[in-house]
This record gives sequence, structure tokens and C-alpha cells, in this order.
Amino acid sequence: MVDMTTQVSRHDMYNQLTSGLYDALVVTDANGHVIDWGKRASEYFQYTREQVWDKPISLLINGVTANMIGRIRKGLVESRHFILDARCCRQDGTTFSAEVTIALVDLLNSGDLIFSIRNTERRRRQWEALRSIANAFGNAQSACFVCDESGLFKAVNAAFVEMFDLPGEEAAVGRAFDMLMPDEPLPGLFAEALAGARVTHIIEAETGAETVARVEIRMVPDAHGDGRICGVVGSLLQI
Repeated sequence: MVDMTTQVSRHDMYNQLTSGLYDALVVTDANGHVIDWGKRASEYFQYTREQVWDKPISLLINGVTANMIGRIRKGLVESRHFILDARCCRQDGTTFSAEVTIALVDLLNSGDLIFSIRNTERRRRQWEALRSIANAFGNAQSACFVCDESGLFKAVNAAFVEMFDLPGEEAAVGRAFDMLMPDEPLPGLFAEALAGARVTHIIEAETGAETVARVEIRMVPDAHGDGRICGVVGSLLQI
């Protein structure tokens, strides 16, 4: 005799599991047709379970056609899971980038597929923002630098390399701040910035033409999101 209490308990546990996961779970049969999904999937895709029942997974994940399902299944014979980067489609026609992990599972039928879908839009936007910042840093007209809390250069831009007549960025990275900029009061200003101050100072530097150039140096603490200072960022601009 089947223990109905056990069946209900397992069903409740399954629902609690799928509702509590950060990722959206979609279960398909062996042919890639949706047979179940979790609460998070409704939030991601804006469909109800009834609306996607027996629909091909390609409705939700671009490019995951019947042919691709076949290739994935062959790959899963030799691996526990299959991971792909994909574009997922909401009911309103908008899309989002996602990391999709696919695994074989005997859930409702033998050979079912479970798709674990993680929305990576926020990560992609952060990456694009970081790339834009890196481009701005690299192409800035002022000489820019980043030092760690021990005073070693972590990064410099092309203008910095040109200003100090270095063979390349690697010639600065790993060197100490006070080796390239030893003149007082620069090491003291670096310590002030590392302590949390925003400092600006104008120095006079001799040039190869036996003239004196005025250079403005600015330094600020490089702080993490939690407020912890991990170094100093700065710029130098001839004025």
C-alpha cells in the first residue's frame, strides 16, 4: 500500500525547496517540454505554470531547440551537468542574460531534465560598468594611478607611463610610490590619503628643456563598499 502521508510530505518538501532557491528551476521531460517549475521561475519569466505546461523549453531559453536537447542529453551521459550562457525570454517579450545549468534527474519520469536558471543581468551590468571605468582610466589625459595600502603601484595608465618616461605599465606596477615620487611632501600626502583624506597639492618639476612645470597631484582613499580603505588612487596633471 502506498503511504499517502509520505507522498504529501515529499511533495511539500519539493515545493519548499523550489520556492526557497535563489535560482529558477524548470523541469522538462526527455524531449524538452516543460512539466514543472518553481515559484522563482514564475517571477523570472512572468508565466504561470499552466501557461507553460507541455511547451518547449525554447519558449523560455533562446536556442535550446529539440536538436540541442539531443546534444545536451548525449553530453550528460559523460558529465553530471551541462552549463551554458543564454538569453531567456519573458512573457512580455523582454529578455535577460542567464547562466543555465542542466542535469538529468528522475523526478516525474525517467530521464527528465532540470534547468537551474540564474539571472546574470546585474553581474553583466556591473561588468560593463567596470569595463567603462577601465576604458576611462586608460584613456584619461591626466596621469592616473592606483596603489595598495602598502604603497605599491597596482595600476597606472598610458598618460602616467608617458609622464614618467617608462617603457610600459609593467615598469611601474609593483614599485613603491616613494620610489617614483620621492619629493616631499608627496609621501606624507600619500599617508594622509591612506588615512581617509582627500588631498590636492601643486609641485614644480624640472623638465628636459630646463624649464619648470607645475603639476597638480590629487589623491583620495580607495575604499571598499564596506568603507575599509584598501589603498590610494590619484592623478597628476600638468597645469
